[in-house]
Amino acid sequence: MADQTFKTSPQIYARAVGVLYLIIIVLGLFSEIFVRSPLIAPGDAATTASNIMAAEPLFRVGFLADSIMCLSDVAVAVLLFVLLRPINKILALIALCFRVTQTAVIALSLLNYYAAILLLKGSNYTAAFDVAQLNSLSSLFLDLHSYGYDLGLILFGVHCLVLGYLIAKSLYMPRVLGYLVMAAGITYLIGSYTRFLFPDFVEAIAPIYLVTIISELSLCLWLLIKGVNPKQWQEKTESVGLL
Repeated sequence: MADQTFKTSPQIYARAVGVLYLIIIVLGLFSEIFVRSPLIAPGDAATTASNIMAAEPLFRVGFLADSIMCLSDVAVAVLLFVLLRPINKILALIALCFRVTQTAVIALSLLNYYAAILLLKGSNYTAAFDVAQLNSLSSLFLDLHSYGYDLGLILFGVHCLVLGYLIAKSLYMPRVLGYLVMAAGITYLIGSYTRFLFPDFVEAIAPIYLVTIISELSLCLWLLIKGVNPKQWQEKTESVGLL
């Protein structure tokens, strides 16, 4: 009986996505604002190395936060697929694949993040480098981590475009929410491609990321507080033969 309730109740999925999305947002902001921003001094490898070594536990907590964020993202991808497959199963599967691939890219880029502390802590394989070289290599790996994150966001941008379309087409979630998510997808694509192709304009377009904050926070809070319309979700699910 409990299994049947779980299987047919969209509110369970919606609330779960809301909670996990909140975890992703909080941990993502924590890592960026309270870990990377104070520790990483752009263009100054020596200061960055000194900051990391002086706050090594915080640096490692940043790794923990990002890894939990990735784990949560995989669950979100699956739950969103369950919620939106009644609209279009193929598109819902495409959205899932892009989100999971994005998560894999970002998770793999955490190896670059962790490589920074491996170099600075020293080991047998770092003996051939002097301090300045180790500091520079450490900063290089941190840059690679950052670029890996943006590479993942290209995939996430496509995910958002498909996800937003599905939300806008559904009758059990607000259409405006779908448009916001699609706007976030366009923003991620513009921002990430600008960093790779037109790096001189990165700072100039930084304000557009406000769109992504509004969009993802709106989606998170709506699913957490309101969820979906259970009656319309079930009617749509039954109409396509999923129940």
